[in-house]
Amino acid sequence: MATMDQLNGYFEQHRETHLNELKEFLSIPSISALSEHKEDMTKAADWLAASLKQAGLENVSIEPTGGHPAVYADWLHAEGQPTILIYGHYDVQPVDPLNLWDSAPFEPEVREGKLFARGATDDKGQVFMHVKAVEALMQLDGKLPINVKFIIEGEEEVGSPNLVAFIKDNKDRLAADTIVISDTALYAPGQPAICYALRGLSGVQIDVHGAKSDLHSGVYGGGVPNPIHAVAEILASFHDKEGTILVEDFYENVRPLSDDERQAYKELNFDEEEQRKELGVPALFGEPGYSFLERTSARPTLEVNGVFGGFSGEGIKTVLPAEAGAKITCRLVPDQTPGEIVNKLKAHVEKHKPEGVTVIVTPFDQGLPYITPFDHPALEAASRSYEKVYEVPTVYTRGGGSIPIVADFDAILGLPVVLMGFGLETENLHGPNEHLTLENFDKGLRVLGDYYEELAGLTKDQLKK
Repeated sequence: MATMDQLNGYFEQHRETHLNELKEFLSIPSISALSEHKEDMTKAADWLAASLKQAGLENVSIEPTGGHPAVYADWLHAEGQPTILIYGHYDVQPVDPLNLWDSAPFEPEVREGKLFARGATDDKGQVFMHVKAVEALMQLDGKLPINVKFIIEGEEEVGSPNLVAFIKDNKDRLAADTIVISDTALYAPGQPAICYALRGLSGVQIDVHGAKSDLHSGVYGGGVPNPIHAVAEILASFHDKEGTILVEDFYENVRPLSDDERQAYKELNFDEEEQRKELGVPALFGEPGYSFLERTSARPTLEVNGVFGGFSGEGIKTVLPAEAGAKITCRLVPDQTPGEIVNKLKAHVEKHKPEGVTVIVTPFDQGLPYITPFDHPALEAASRSYEKVYEVPTVYTRGGGSIPIVADFDAILGLPVVLMGFGLETENLHGPNEHLTLENFDKGLRVLGDYYEELAGLTKDQLKK
């Protein structure tokens, strides 16, 4: 069994080698959204497969999907010990606008203790840490304390359109006792956090149609329904003045926060006034009875993301538009489902639409919410490993965003998901100058190496969800 002193020594000795290898990985422009990078996607998958083999993993394969390939590997010789499935992704976001980068996005560069490159924190850097943690234990002990499987996909940044089918077709192959994902962030610098819940997503577009074509507002204004007015009336009906959602039965299936969860939020000592100042708004806003953090991570929302219609160019055009619309996303919490929310939105819009217009509600992005009890043994083991390295208590948080594939893993494989990330929200993931703070790279390697040892102390029965 590798000790923390052994892990420290190993990672110190190999630090430059590991950084150079990570730079190689980051140099591959594996942008899944752009067809001109298809060969780069294959190159990145090949590089990752070679790295997994080098680490000592077996049955390494590049798996075809309906789009970009996934990479699989395993090591299954820890008889009687739990099996973990490590998920991540090797694809990255596009890099535009290039002029806002201080260094080339695919020419990794270290500056002031940070590694700058597209994918450094989301998610190549964090995937790489898992690979090297496994390699360290293999080098130190000649074996792993637990059984390990990897599934690293190449389409997360485009919504994982082919991974669900792959999981369903490979349920036995991917069977495990828990899933570990490092694609999230610490709560703050030096403050490790375990994200035990993610909100789901339900998006719709509302299209309002009036006359068969645009009309002159001087000739027809006041006599024909204006679709923009209709959109405004519908949107205004969604909330009261305090921010409570007025869609009938919208909160019907919302699982309430437990007393322990609300206490965990209080213990974060979040400064709402500082947040207000940082955002540059006169006041924060939202559903009464809940803190800012609770509203933004543990309560459902209905937000208007865009409104369109009529003339918005320079100057004025006296037009009465034939159509207008809005785009809406709802963040969902356990036990809401996207389908039920879409139906409730449709019923609400039908009830509140003005006369004289036709309204169509079209569903778009959908994703289920996810939650694991934060006292689950797999999460508590992760907390212990964080605390050994960071030397502060781990906090438990809910994620306000959505990672739909997490809920898919839960629904298909029925396993607890451990979200233990090493990035920071300030590291510009998806933006120019994305980077990974190397202090967290160094500590993360040690945390993961220790976590695999911690899991070896748990039984399969303890890990059952």
